[in-house]
Amino acid sequence: MSTGREIRLIEEGDGWWSAVDEETGVASQGPSRTAALENLDEAIELTKEARAEDTAAPEPDAPWFEDS
Repeated sequence: MSTGREIRLIEEGDGWWSAVDEETGVASQGPSRTAALENLDEAIELTKEARAEDTAAPEPDAPWFEDS
């Protein structure tokens, strides 16, 4: 079953593999193709969680930020 994700795998000169998810721009690496893909899945999940927890910046609470 395909997830529809476009992933680029790159074999680096030192034998390690890099994996890049083209849609999210998230990248990871590992000593094998399988490890790079597993690490990429984890990195994407952590990125999604971090983005979901992102909240709006709080309103300034200092007199020098008041509108004049």
